[in-house]
Amino acid sequence: MSWHKDKEPRAERGYHHGNLKEALVQAALGLIAEKGPGGFTFAEAARSAGVSPAAPYRHFRDRDELLASIALRGFEQFESVLIAAWDDGRPDLITAFERLGRAYLSFARDEPAFYSAMFESGVSLDGNPQLLAASERAFAVIRMTADRLAALTPAGLPRPPALMVALHIWSMSHGIASLFSRGDAARRKLPMSPDELLEAGVLIYLRGLGFATERPAAAAKV
Repeated sequence: MSWHKDKEPRAERGYHHGNLKEALVQAALGLIAEKGPGGFTFAEAARSAGVSPAAPYRHFRDRDELLASIALRGFEQFESVLIAAWDDGRPDLITAFERLGRAYLSFARDEPAFYSAMFESGVSLDGNPQLLAASERAFAVIRMTADRLAALTPAGLPRPPALMVALHIWSMSHGIASLFSRGDAARRKLPMSPDELLEAGVLIYLRGLGFATERPAAAAKV
C-alpha cells in the first residue's frame, strides 16, 4: 500500500518556449520522483530538460540551489493547502484539526517530489533565509491550531505549551506520511488507512493532555 503512484510524465518537462528555469524545475521534480532528492546530478537535470550541462548555471548556482528552489515552491503550496484545510477552525476546532491532518497527508501523497525536496533533500535552511521563512510560515499554521486547541484545556488542568503540542502533532503527521510514502506499509498488513491512523493518534494524544475532543452534535453529522 504505497503512496507512490504511476503517473504520466509531466507535460512541462523539456525545454519549451525559452523557459529554461521552469524546464529545469520540472526535470528535477521528475528525477526526484524517480530517484529521490539525492539520486541525481546537476548534469542529469540538464539532460532531462534537454539542454547542455552548462545551461542550468544561467539560473542556479548548483544542484542544491535548484533543490532549494523546488523546496521553496513546495512549502508555499503546502502552506496554502494547510490554511485552506484549517478554514479558521470551522465548523469546530476538532473537526478542522482533523481536516488539517488529512490535508497534510494528502499533500505528501499527491506531491511526493515536492515533499521529498522539502524534508529529505538536506538543503540547509540556515543558508537560505527565504526557504527558512517559507518553512516557518507552513509550520506556523500548525502552531496556530495548537494555540487554539490549547484553549480547550479543561479548567483545573495545566495548559500545555502550544509549541510542544504543535511539534508533537507535526512529528506524528510527518512520521505517518513518511511511513506510507516510502511504501513500508506494503510490507505490513495495517488495519487502517493513513488518515485513520493519524486521526486516532491525534485524538488519543489530545485526550491524554486533557483536551475536550468531543465535537458538537451538529458538526459530528457533517
